[in-house]
Amino acid sequence: MSTNAKNDCAVVEEELDEEPRSIILSMIGQLRKDMDLSRITFPTFVLEPRSFTERVTDFMSHPDFLIQYDPVQRFIGVVKYYMSGWHIHPKGVKKPYNPILGEFFRSRYAFGDDTSAFFVAEQVSHHPPITAMFYHSPEHHIAIEGDLRPKSRFFGNSVGMLLEGYAKVHFGQWNENYQVTYPNMYARGILFGKMVLELGETSTVTCVESDLAFDVEFKTKGLIWGTYNQIAGKIRRISTKEVLYEISGNWQTQIFILDVREKRRLGNLEPTVLFDSAKEHVVPQLVACAAEQEPNESRNLWKYVTKAIVENNLDNATTYKSAIEEQQREDAKRRDAAKERFVPRFFQLETDGNYHPKLKTISEDPVKAKEDIVNWVFTRPDGLLQNFDKAEDDPIVLAAGLAATKSLPRH
Repeated sequence: MSTNAKNDCAVVEEELDEEPRSIILSMIGQLRKDMDLSRITFPTFVLEPRSFTERVTDFMSHPDFLIQYDPVQRFIGVVKYYMSGWHIHPKGVKKPYNPILGEFFRSRYAFGDDTSAFFVAEQVSHHPPITAMFYHSPEHHIAIEGDLRPKSRFFGNSVGMLLEGYAKVHFGQWNENYQVTYPNMYARGILFGKMVLELGETSTVTCVESDLAFDVEFKTKGLIWGTYNQIAGKIRRISTKEVLYEISGNWQTQIFILDVREKRRLGNLEPTVLFDSAKEHVVPQLVACAAEQEPNESRNLWKYVTKAIVENNLDNATTYKSAIEEQQREDAKRRDAAKERFVPRFFQLETDGNYHPKLKTISEDPVKAKEDIVNWVFTRPDGLLQNFDKAEDDPIVLAAGLAATKSLPRH
């Protein structure tokens, strides 16, 4: 990965060697424009060493931004929280593992004020791929739920991931709901030139209860003009369409906010920094060691593939990855033969067409809510809770340099 210093703009890019590029060219020779890539098996050198079920937690890296008490500042906090999730990425232009059906990832967060939060994501469908997620901070009465439905498309010299689905942030203390949509992701230059990761299109954050909406355009660089990673957005009143704030900058490095009303009053006002990825602290997530994880828990499931990728042993990575995928096909054949239907563990499909948590009632009492969520998320099949105090002693995990009770390295 290299950084483009021009315009102080960090660019996620990668230049492939001759052998990897020839593999991609051979694979692309079988594709056609606008083709759905969900059933295509990608070579291991394009993979980052974690599953998409864990990749979702990038948006939980700055949950402290959500803890605000003024309605407008709370909305700005949600915008800041949403925009802060994009700067976290692996080295180079990589994609996470495609989760297998029934795979799940769970973790917890411990905040500096002695409060906590809990997270679980599960692969509830394989074709089409759907990842459902749930996050809850009992002490702050904040809940996030949604399902992500990535669709990959081939566009010639680029591959696009269209992020469909829904996400909702709920503030129980104020009875507010924030609906969130996502931009698309593009890997450019897969046939010629350097591979570059870009975000594109428009996404939104909307809260009807506070009468506020945020519309942001993720700008892609033109062939000749423009720069990478630029954004332009506005926070406005839904009822009157009055623009309150303008958001600008670079989603990879610095994002700025301008109070439009103050600028109108003062006549001249410079934007201030809303988010600086070099200065903000990423709240680490805690994950139980491999011995406390179930076989289809993401880090445990993929640990041999992860170790091989970290050690740059792509042959071994391919072998282990193929074994997981073959086992998934065998499981599907067995279910078909027995006329069994897969039933997700943590989520269920409801009449609105979306997946929602099976835990329906959460107490307003933080102590009781925490107990219920912990029991629901972290109880193992033997009836015991995962032990987060147990030290990692799995030789595969240790050899990969990934302590399971810590977050994966982020760049």
